[in-house]
Amino acid sequence: MTAVRFGLDVSTSAAPGADPVAYARLAEELGFDFLSASDHPAGSHPTYETWTMLSWIAAATSRVQIATRVLGVPYRNPALVAKMAETFDRLSGGRLILGLGGGHSDDEFRQLGLKVPTPREKIDGLEEAVLLTRGLWSEPAFTFKGSVHHTDAADLEPKPARRIPIWLGTFGPRALAVTGRLADGWIPSMSFAPPERVVPLRDRLLSAAEQAGRDPAEITLAYNIQVTLAKEPDPTPTALIGPPSYIADRLHHLTTLGFTAFNLMPTTPTPESALTPLATQVLPTLR
Repeated sequence: MTAVRFGLDVSTSAAPGADPVAYARLAEELGFDFLSASDHPAGSHPTYETWTMLSWIAAATSRVQIATRVLGVPYRNPALVAKMAETFDRLSGGRLILGLGGGHSDDEFRQLGLKVPTPREKIDGLEEAVLLTRGLWSEPAFTFKGSVHHTDAADLEPKPARRIPIWLGTFGPRALAVTGRLADGWIPSMSFAPPERVVPLRDRLLSAAEQAGRDPAEITLAYNIQVTLAKEPDPTPTALIGPPSYIADRLHHLTTLGFTAFNLMPTTPTPESALTPLATQVLPTLR
């Protein structure tokens, strides 16, 4: 059986008193397997830039993996991201999980002065970013000509010392097909795809993997889940709300759907106060 891995969301909030590095250190001490952060560079609330914040966290930790959940491909040149990812992975001792997505918020594109991609351009760009990244990581003088992205005899050295996993956060039919063909992992969010909806999405993805000649078992299925500790269970389908025993039971059920990694997003009473109960009462029961 595949061991279940547990990740933890690290908020990008830069509000007074926020200390993502201390939070990450505590999570590592408590035994979480990976840390992750979302990517929303624009907005009225004070936030840290995801890549920069995760770099500080990687420098302050030693064991835990670090995941981008997920970088919006249109925000950054994907060839440069490939270079950044190799550097991050090398300096962190091989701990990066490169999570990519098509870019969710059109308002953010407008705020940042970027072209707003069409839905088709988002998926085409995501697929091309994966192909381009893998090519730059493995081939000299790599030329790639896509409809959205391209390189011209690009040399990126050094090449990664290992296969850096690429996880995609996808939901639509075309995006799921791309994930099945190319990705090392899939990380949908329960808030967008609750269990009854996530099963057909999973089946579409795994079918695409089989059609591409891949072993579907090679793809990590990770679920991004909001978790709220409460005295009484709440059966809402879009989050896990209840005492630790209830949350553990729900997570165990989700493993029967094929998920072998869970990225937990604690909310109340506070993310910090939820860490110890989750680490001591939930994680061990599934491990």
